[in-house]
Amino acid sequence: MYFVFLALWIVLNGKVTVEIISFGLVIAAALYWFICKFMDYSPKKELWALKKLPLILQYFYYLVKEIVIANFATIRLLLSSNYVIEPTLVHFKTTLKTDTAKFLLANSITLTPGTITVSIEENCFTVHCLDKSFAEEIESSVFVKLLEKMEERQGA
Repeated sequence: MYFVFLALWIVLNGKVTVEIISFGLVIAAALYWFICKFMDYSPKKELWALKKLPLILQYFYYLVKEIVIANFATIRLLLSSNYVIEPTLVHFKTTLKTDTAKFLLANSITLTPGTITVSIEENCFTVHCLDKSFAEEIESSVFVKLLEKMEERQGA
């Protein structure tokens, strides 16, 4: 994270001089100290996140892919004159343990057009789907599987 802060400082300054790099080293160190002290951040967590980077990138890839697919499905549904839209509420339980994983799942569902996470209580999700076809296999989606893999690696 220190190097990210330093690189951001240099990029935002727009040029590289000895003064900018010197001041950037100090500013990046101060920011890194601040987030470690006051924002529950540590080099150990940074290393853990780096180990999960392939899964995080895979999750992001599938999220973008599902958003694009759902966009086309929603457009097709809305423009179809011979199909009756059947909105539905889906309730399902998940085996996700951490609040972060549940948060990511809920937001991924909501970001996908045609579905909105209405509530999360314990491990029970309530999702509103624009059509019953959007509700198929929502509890065993690729998002759930990848988040479960991330949680497995967290414990290891």
